[in-house]
Amino acid sequence: MSFRYLLTALLVATAIPCAIRAQNSHRPVPKEWLTFAESSGYKKTPRYPETLRFARDLAKLSPFIRYVSAGKSSEGREIPLLIATEGEDFTPEGAKRSGKSVILVQAAIHAGESDGKDAGFALLRDIALFPEMRFLLKHNVILFIPIYNVDGHEIFSRYNRINQNGPEEMGFRANSANQNLNRDYMKADTAETRSWLSLWNRWNPDFFIDCHVTDGADFRYNITWEYARHQEAPELLKAWMGTHFPEVVQRTESTGNLLSPYIQLADSADPTKGMFAFIATPKFATGYTPLRNRTGLLIEAHSLKDYQSRVRGTYDLLVNMIGEIVRSADSLKKANAAADLAASRLGESQTDKAGFPLALRISREAGKYAFKGLSVRYEDSYASGGKRLVYGTEPLDVTIPWYDTAEVTKSVVPPRYYIVPPQWTDVIERLSLHGIQFERLSVGKVIEVESYRFEEPKWAVAPFEGHITLSARSVPIKEKREYPKGSAVVPVGQTSAAVAIHLLEPDGPDSFFYWGFFNSIFERKEYAEAYALEALAAEMLANDPALKAEFEEKLKDEKFASSPRARLNFFYDRSGYREETGVYPVGRIMTVDF
Repeated sequence: MSFRYLLTALLVATAIPCAIRAQNSHRPVPKEWLTFAESSGYKKTPRYPETLRFARDLAKLSPFIRYVSAGKSSEGREIPLLIATEGEDFTPEGAKRSGKSVILVQAAIHAGESDGKDAGFALLRDIALFPEMRFLLKHNVILFIPIYNVDGHEIFSRYNRINQNGPEEMGFRANSANQNLNRDYMKADTAETRSWLSLWNRWNPDFFIDCHVTDGADFRYNITWEYARHQEAPELLKAWMGTHFPEVVQRTESTGNLLSPYIQLADSADPTKGMFAFIATPKFATGYTPLRNRTGLLIEAHSLKDYQSRVRGTYDLLVNMIGEIVRSADSLKKANAAADLAASRLGESQTDKAGFPLALRISREAGKYAFKGLSVRYEDSYASGGKRLVYGTEPLDVTIPWYDTAEVTKSVVPPRYYIVPPQWTDVIERLSLHGIQFERLSVGKVIEVESYRFEEPKWAVAPFEGHITLSARSVPIKEKREYPKGSAVVPVGQTSAAVAIHLLEPDGPDSFFYWGFFNSIFERKEYAEAYALEALAAEMLANDPALKAEFEEKLKDEKFASSPRARLNFFYDRSGYREETGVYPVGRIMTVDF
């Protein structure tokens, strides 16, 4: 055992022994304050009414806990929020005045993944009952959402998650409109997301934790984790996590857990082929918060472990992550403030050739990872007629390739401002929801802008999260345009700059363009009758010898020559009557004064 690891273990034993004992059932929790999961022997998780009842009872039990609503769901259910802090001020303004760190912990965005709900309840219960646990509130405000997807939570069934080992019954992955809330952070279609964004805008948390449960392969880890640690995150936040999170992992493992970075195996039956890092784009919670200049920690309990092991592991990681923030609050605050400042200066430099990273991919550059897996074998399957994958119980320890290096595939030099014409109301409304600041033109104005013309548009063949998504080749253009009164002028120099860039740059992986908010720019509304085109074509051929030569060359294409409509469209497309389609209405203003 290294000296560093021994010192960490001693610190854990002296600083938070109560937390370790609590998870091993040594703490004398009164029967009436056992969580629903604990009292059932970790066989069950509470329904929505029981969850609200326990949350409200915790607020009655402790002066350090208050119950409020985080907003309403799509069906009108209240989204519960527990606020834990020392003192009597449970408001965002009070937290700001006091300089406390605000930590937002969210559970059950996928409502079948209830581990974070039951772990968070046990944690707040312990803070309420046991004074030695209140060190977690030292200079901290903990915001805890036990169920985010409250409507999906009540689509309750034992058949919701075939790959998950307990509890006996659980909620559904999507909300009642079949929307995956963990794909909605940018497009903000749902009432739940809009409530969440309002909560974030009011509180401006310093740290975010999102509790999930995996699917996928079997292995010995009961908890996996991830956070933005490539080019998608501010450097100062990556540096802070790189310094502090290894300590959190060591402390959590010292309480009997086994942790790993989030595991995506290249081949679930053959881990020797390697595993890939996961880069969350902004539609995911932990991909969105880095755009708000905050770290988002993803906790993924391993679905094939028993429910008790998963809940307790989630509890331990929550305790140790929040405890590290207590110990390092000043440095976290400084890193966040510096990230805010760096964001507010985006757009100042127009000479940065590297630009702002929009899209990333994992490169083929591989490191090594000591993977703690389980034996696997294949058996003949009568049901499928193929081979059946069977995981064994024998440990499999193997060093595998770990693809954990990212490369930027799309980037952009940010402008000084974006300008959005007023008719794009859905876009402008969502800018407000994200807390993005903008002003309206008081009068119409002709402005020189950069923008894009799109070629080769391709729409998805099936809907994704209620949208027909779009990809196209972006061709930069520069021109003068007249923008009407009421156009939204979005300064890039603000703390929400990265969100604005990702939403308004069409090459962003979760941009408004990708989600289809601008699909109508590709539609032609006027049309030409054949008799009108015949007359137009005859006139154009008579008056333009070069055009006639081009047409005759085109006739060498048999498919073109045999299509009367294609031949007439040749002339329509070269006339002044043709509508211009596929031009992006959002402008990029590159100068300070315009």
